[in-house]
Amino acid sequence: MPFFACLTLHPAFKISLSFFHPAMSSSSLSPAPMDPNERRLLALEEIDNAKFGWYHIRAVAIAGIGFFTDAYDIFAINVVSVCLGYVYYRDVTHKATLPSHLDEALKVGTSAGAVFGQLFFGWLSDRYGRRKIYGFELIIIIFATVATALSGGGPAFHAVGAIIFWRLLLGIGIGGDYPQSAIITSEFASTRHRGRMMAAVFSMQGLGIVAGAIVFLISVLGFKHSIKADELLYPFPTSGAAGNVGLPSVDKIWRLVIGIGAIPAVIALYFRLTIPETPRYTIDIEKNIEAGKKTTRDFLNGIGHADTEAVTLEDHVDEIPSASTRDFFRHFMQWKHGKVLLGTAFSWFFLDIAFYGLGLNNSIVLQAIGYAGQHDVYLNLRNIAVGNIILNLVGSLPGYWVSVAFIDTIGRKPIQIGGFAILTTLFLVLGCAYWPLHDQESKAGFIALFVMAQFFFNFGPNTTTFVVPGEVFPTRYRSTAHGISAASGKTGAIMAQVIFSPLANRGGKNQWLNHILQIFAAFMFLGFLSSFLIPETNGKTLEELSGENQRRFIPMERQADSPASSGSIAQLVDLPKVS
Repeated sequence: MPFFACLTLHPAFKISLSFFHPAMSSSSLSPAPMDPNERRLLALEEIDNAKFGWYHIRAVAIAGIGFFTDAYDIFAINVVSVCLGYVYYRDVTHKATLPSHLDEALKVGTSAGAVFGQLFFGWLSDRYGRRKIYGFELIIIIFATVATALSGGGPAFHAVGAIIFWRLLLGIGIGGDYPQSAIITSEFASTRHRGRMMAAVFSMQGLGIVAGAIVFLISVLGFKHSIKADELLYPFPTSGAAGNVGLPSVDKIWRLVIGIGAIPAVIALYFRLTIPETPRYTIDIEKNIEAGKKTTRDFLNGIGHADTEAVTLEDHVDEIPSASTRDFFRHFMQWKHGKVLLGTAFSWFFLDIAFYGLGLNNSIVLQAIGYAGQHDVYLNLRNIAVGNIILNLVGSLPGYWVSVAFIDTIGRKPIQIGGFAILTTLFLVLGCAYWPLHDQESKAGFIALFVMAQFFFNFGPNTTTFVVPGEVFPTRYRSTAHGISAASGKTGAIMAQVIFSPLANRGGKNQWLNHILQIFAAFMFLGFLSSFLIPETNGKTLEELSGENQRRFIPMERQADSPASSGSIAQLVDLPKVS
C-alpha cells in the first residue's frame, strides 16, 4: 500500500497531511461545494413537484376571497347606478336616471384607480416582497367600501361626487390585488397544478359578480313593501318646480349592498397579513437559498409565517441578478422577452374593451332585450337583479369553472386563441343580426348568443390573460410585468366606458348598440392576433418560462486551477515524476 495512503488510513497516524504539503489540509479532501445554480434549482424543485394538498387550497382561498370582493365591488355598480337615479335624480328632467356623465364617472373611477394600483403595487411587490405588501390593498378596499356606503352630500359637495371619489380609492386597492394575488399563487403552486390554482383564484370573480346580484335581489325583495309605500308617499313629480323626490328605501338598498361587500375582505385580511414569503422571492430577490428551502418546508407543513431571519446570514448568493431600471429595460428590450410583455399587455387591453364595455353596462343590455326599464320601481329593480343572475349563472360562471377544469389539460394558449376567435364570430353575428334578433318577441336568439359570449369570455381570454402574465416573467419582474399587463386591460375598460358607451345611444336610446357590438368584434380579432406573441406555459416551471439560462443563472467567478481543486494526492504533494 502506498506510504501516504497508510498515513491517512492507519488510526495511529492522526497527523495532518499539511505537514507534507501546505495544500494538503483535511478540508481539501472534503467534497467540493455544490454549484449554487444546482442548489437553487433543487430548492425550487421541492415546491414545483409538491403534491396538491390543503396548503394549496389555503393559498387559493386567501387569494380568491380578495378577488371575490373585487368583482363584487366592481360589478355592483351596475345595480347601484340604477338605484342612485331613484335616490338623487327622480325629477322631471332626469326621469330617475343617473346623468350619463356621472354614470361614466362612477364606472371609470374604479378602473382609473385600478390602473394606478396595478402599476404601483406590482412594483412594490417586486421591490419589498410579496408578504410585506400583501394585505395593504385589502385595507384600502375595506376602508373605501365602508366610506362609499356611508357617503352623503351637502350644499358644496354632491353625494354622487363623494361616491365617485371613494370608488377611485377603491380601484387603487382592487388594482393592487391583481398582481399580488396572481404572483403569490403562481409562486406557491406546483408546476402540475399551477394553471388550475390561478384559474380557481380568478374564478372567484364570477362568484363575486353573482353574489352581488343575489344580495341586491334579496335586498329588493326585503324592501318590497317599503319601496311600494315610498312610491305612494313620494309620487313622481309632475313639474320641474318640485325638484328631486328621492326614495328612502332605495337609498337604504344600495348602501346595504355596497357595505356587505366589505365583509369577505375583513375575513381575508388576517390570513393575508400572515402568509409566508414565497420561496422564489426569498431565493431570487433576497438571495438566500437556505431561507427559501425553509420557507418551502414551512409552507408545505402549513406554517403561516416562516421565520427566515434565523438563516438570513448563512447562505447569501450575491451573484443572483438584481432588479434595476437598467436591467429591466435591458431584459425587455430583447425581442424574445419584450414580445411576451407586448402579447400579455395587448391581449388583455383588447379583451377588456369588450368585457367591461358589456359587463359594466349589463342593465343597458337587459333593457334592450326587455328585461328592465319598467315604470314600477320594485319590478324594475327586481328584474335587473334576476336578469344579472341569469346571465352570469348560465354564461359567466360555467365559463370560469370549465377553465379551471381544463386549463392544465388543453393549455393556456389554445384556450385564449380559441376564445378570441369564437368571440369575434359571436360579436359579428350579434352586431349584424342585432335588429332581427331584437325584434323577435321572445328575444331568445339574442339572449342565447349573449350568454355564449359570456361563457367564452371566461372559458377563454378573460381567465388566461390573468394567468399567463403570472407565469412568463422572471421573479424579479414578475409582479411588475403582471401589473403592467393588468393596467393595460383596465385602460381598455376605461376606453370602453369613455368612448363606446356614449355611442350606444347615438340616434336614440340603444340605437347604435349593434355597431358597438361590431366594433367589439374587431377588437376581439386584434386580441386573437396578439395572443400569438405569448408562449404556452402548461407543464413548464416558472424558471423555464423566464427565458433565462437557469444553469448559468448565478454567474460563477472563473477559478484558476488550484491544488484544492484537484483530487490527486500525488498532485497535492507535487511529487517528482518518475522517468
